[in-house]
Amino acid sequence: MSRILNLINTRLRRDLAACRGTAGLPLRTICYSSVWWKDTAETVIIGGGCVGVSVAYHLAKGGMKDVVLLEKSELTAGSTWHAAGLTTYYHPGINLKKVHYDSIKLYESLEAETGQAVGFHQPGSVRIASTAARVDEMRYQMTRTHWHVTQQYFIGPEKVHELFPLLNIDKVLAGLYTPGDGHIDPYSLTMALAAGARMYGAQIYNPAPVSALNPTADGKWDVQTPHGTIRANRIVNATGFWAREVGKMIGFDHPTIPVHHQYVVTATVPEVKALKKELAVIRDLEGSYYLRQERDGLLFGPYEQMEKMKLQDSWVREGVPPGFGKELFESDLDRIMEHVEMAMDMVPVLKKADIINIVSGPITYTPDLLPMVGPHQGARNYWAAIGFGYGVIHAGGIGKFLSDWIRNGEPPYDLIECDPNRYGKWADVPFMCAKARESYGFNNVVGYPKEERFAGRPTSRRGGLYELLKDKASMGFHAGWEQPHWFYKPGDDVGYKPSFRRTNWFGPVGRECKLVMEKVGVIDLTPFGKFIVKGKDSQRLLDRLFANTMPKVGLTNISHMLTPSGRVFAEVTITQLAPGEFLLITGSGSEGHDLRWIESEAADGGYDVDISNVTDDIGVLGIAGPNSRKVLQKLTDEDLSDAGFKFLHCKSIQLAGVPVRAIRISYTGELGWELYIDQKNMAAVYKAMMEAGKDEGIDNFGTYAMSSLRLEKGFRGWGAEPADFIGKAALQEIKAKGLKRKLSYITLDTDDIDPEGNETVWHNGKVSKVASLRKKTHIT
Repeated sequence: MSRILNLINTRLRRDLAACRGTAGLPLRTICYSSVWWKDTAETVIIGGGCVGVSVAYHLAKGGMKDVVLLEKSELTAGSTWHAAGLTTYYHPGINLKKVHYDSIKLYESLEAETGQAVGFHQPGSVRIASTAARVDEMRYQMTRTHWHVTQQYFIGPEKVHELFPLLNIDKVLAGLYTPGDGHIDPYSLTMALAAGARMYGAQIYNPAPVSALNPTADGKWDVQTPHGTIRANRIVNATGFWAREVGKMIGFDHPTIPVHHQYVVTATVPEVKALKKELAVIRDLEGSYYLRQERDGLLFGPYEQMEKMKLQDSWVREGVPPGFGKELFESDLDRIMEHVEMAMDMVPVLKKADIINIVSGPITYTPDLLPMVGPHQGARNYWAAIGFGYGVIHAGGIGKFLSDWIRNGEPPYDLIECDPNRYGKWADVPFMCAKARESYGFNNVVGYPKEERFAGRPTSRRGGLYELLKDKASMGFHAGWEQPHWFYKPGDDVGYKPSFRRTNWFGPVGRECKLVMEKVGVIDLTPFGKFIVKGKDSQRLLDRLFANTMPKVGLTNISHMLTPSGRVFAEVTITQLAPGEFLLITGSGSEGHDLRWIESEAADGGYDVDISNVTDDIGVLGIAGPNSRKVLQKLTDEDLSDAGFKFLHCKSIQLAGVPVRAIRISYTGELGWELYIDQKNMAAVYKAMMEAGKDEGIDNFGTYAMSSLRLEKGFRGWGAEPADFIGKAALQEIKAKGLKRKLSYITLDTDDIDPEGNETVWHNGKVSKVASLRKKTHIT
């Protein structure tokens, strides 16, 4: 232990000695006189790790003149300084591939731009497949890569061995090879970004801890530090594992938690030293570790199983200890011995290698392992850049993404999976801890389509039908809710059984599609996001927000919120319930995302409106199919005929004696209604419908069948809108120039593998401009 502490202290002394600016002054030394300390700023970034400094660099380089970064102690203090520094173009998600790409392209040029060395190595990387399921996973990922700019190759064992000749190749079936991958020194990277930020006019103050954040009436922030207060137009929380403490200053409980991550560095390995070129980085997915060359030795980092890995949950309950920054945790080799043994089996030279350093430090996880990036709902001009389990590879791309968004008023591309508003109060500490443990242990598990992970479920967000349906269906997780994906019948192969091929749900989903097409089905749609907008300026606000004419009282339409450049930000179903009172319905994954946009426009425009989120209060049942009218008519005196209840009309009715707001809609291509009910009455209405529909063949259907039916329908609708809505001028320009892309439907004949989305489309041997497929199920 004393040897490790001495090593740490040596590194800290090296860091401080290296921490010099171009003028020879230590970067941590600043002048707090009125000459240097700013009282106002366009943007204040809190946190001096690689992510925060990247945001400062990109904002300043993009032309923002008033950028200030506040670091509580030293740049890189926190998770950055001890990171392993891996960089990869690879990501299973299509949007984060763009983040990774932008990061690497920046890192390739940053040294030349700033004059600061970054220690960037690009030997490439190989993800190793040693099971048939891994081979399927790699083939699946290859179907989604060719329309992306990043090179990626599916390679055989011989090529894998060429890139990493120290492998026990008998264990290797295939590999996924990504040229240009590698690793970078996180400390040097951050210092180069800081040099670039200063070069373009940003100011970095440290040590400058933030002691309070106070919002002003006009949407600005007073950022208090021991050295003075800065009035900022916006603030960006980029504080790593201090994110919760900064969030609590304004009443937020950000769902982030530090976990212990260990990696091991060996002494010189003769076989490594003898090599003529640097080894590719390998990721042994079955062994759950990464391994790369470190000088003439090796660096090995495992991800322990969930029952062995360690959370620093005391920091969630009690806060991060004052002064913690460039410290480490005590290592625990027992936790990683299983992975060490697997690594020795795969890379035999490790058996003789001497360990010279074990690093065990905190990295931050969110429940789904994705960062929280963007403006936060519930506080004006408060932005998040937190929750980075892989901060080094995300830093460059996220800095650019946020800078573009802040400067241009809209995100440069879709990254909704990282939206900071995807969590709510249901993401409490027990849930957060369970999911962080699961995510860490699942770092290298096979990534199947339609993946479900079950730790921490169900949350406190339970709909009125959960207890009735939980044992009858394969449930999916949607923004804290449990929602049936498909329902079991006697003889079915039940349970969650993922695969890259057709699995146990394929037949039952076809059965449910037939049910809705031929008889009548009921679906739980409670996870929809639901808002009430009312008040004197409600219609004027919605006319500004939506590219459609607002419906009259008792009518419903589908409308789109657009960005200033004319891109679709959200699709929302709008009903005018009473004069000036509107019900807005959006997808479960868009609840906080859309609410923030609406609230922001209302506040910035000074609209006199009341906006309330009623998602948890109201349950939703859908009933669809040719027999749906017969079933409902048994339970109400309301005229449900085509003349009495028209398409896209809304009425308040009594259904089995329960007050229900019914909207006639056709989201599956069949006759149908959506029923909005108080949660406490959900079960009673559901039971009444199921009883009333026995003779009509009523049954349940889930979201998989609904998605398939909607794709078959191919319904899209746009309205004519006279108001000056956001994005109108851009749409007019797009229309005048002509469309460059169209949405088309392609029918594929397959036997055992179906498209899941974002697969490459080839035409005459070339990648088509049509980028991806969406699954279209055929019922025969």
